[in-house]
Amino acid sequence: MEDRSEFLYPRSRYHGDFTPEHVVFNANLQEFAQKITYICNLETNGKLSPDTAYREIKALWKQLKQSKKELKIGDRSS
Repeated sequence: MEDRSEFLYPRSRYHGDFTPEHVVFNANLQEFAQKITYICNLETNGKLSPDTAYREIKALWKQLKQSKKELKIGDRSS
């Protein structure tokens, strides 16, 4: 079962500045990319309408943006 999970949800190693915030954001970013790929494939194959795909991607983008804000990634004061 672990092999299947690794196949469906691959993770890459983090090579940037090692802080807990950066590692968490990187994990969120990888999850975002994986979900975007699924949505794009579903839309390409006619399983989702373009409008639905757009709305889902927009919602995921807002979640990622909120994560960045909460983790203070790129915040000038940090």
